[in-house]
Amino acid sequence: MTGADGFIGSHLTEALLARGAHVTALAAYDARDSYRWLDDIEPSALLARRRGNICDARQMRDLTDGHHCVFHLAALIGIPYSYEATTSYVQTNVQGTVNVLDAARDAGVERVVHVSSSEVYGSAQREPMDEEHPLVAQSPYAATKIAAEALAVSYARSLELPVTVVRPFNTFGPRQSERAFIASVVRQCLDPRRETVSAGDLSPRRDYLYVSDTVEALLAASDVDSEELEIYNAGSGVAVTMEAIAQLILRASGCEKPIALDARRVRPARSEVRALVANAHRLREATGWQPTVTLERGIEHAVDWWRARPIETHAPSDAGEYFV
Repeated sequence: MTGADGFIGSHLTEALLARGAHVTALAAYDARDSYRWLDDIEPSALLARRRGNICDARQMRDLTDGHHCVFHLAALIGIPYSYEATTSYVQTNVQGTVNVLDAARDAGVERVVHVSSSEVYGSAQREPMDEEHPLVAQSPYAATKIAAEALAVSYARSLELPVTVVRPFNTFGPRQSERAFIASVVRQCLDPRRETVSAGDLSPRRDYLYVSDTVEALLAASDVDSEELEIYNAGSGVAVTMEAIAQLILRASGCEKPIALDARRVRPARSEVRALVANAHRLREATGWQPTVTLERGIEHAVDWWRARPIETHAPSDAGEYFV
């Protein structure tokens, strides 16, 4: 699995281990001798942790050999940073994906689960958004995810590589980066050093999934017994404004701080995705998957997780940009 050390990847690693799967978990190289969130997972004979980088084609071939399924999650994901460092996003999200696909093809794997993003759709042109909704890049990040997905699809169609593409809508929960909207607001609510909660434009609407539901969607998609290319949305089908989400967080955390507009947290006008809402009928029909954790309950879980973590051990919660 690439991106195993990240937010969703670490939860997926745990779920695969619980299934009794042998997992080779790739973590970005860290000179501090850290495996990031993989360090929070109990050691297991089923888990092989490896450091590396998907931009290294030879290493991808070496790591993939002997495996029957590849979950590809590794990517640069911060939307604001993609405006400033676009080339690095192309190198990682596009060329890195080519390296993973080539390695999977050479190794003869039985399935590649390519984890895309709802950001590939841009703002909803119709609701809910099915898999045939047009793909519109409204940020460099989205453009690289469209390109990566197109490459995965092309390998399936022209090179007969078994590929399943999953487009998760906004995922949240424990271990998420503080630059994500829900994590940022929770963090600020609980931080006694802050007198306000900084936020950007609260009018966009998003379709949120708790991380365990996203993980179950990925597992369900990987289990589909089909030789055909499959593309699935994973979402709740309900879009909620960022304002409503912020209010849920305030209530769950018992926070009475005012919300203050921070211009640094506002995307460029033509880059802002105004609405994302999933039609996940195809995945439900194929697998029976459906979300089990409500937005309210998921936010409560996220608040509880943050409460248990010492605030002073983390970066100050006044960073300007976040992604949603």
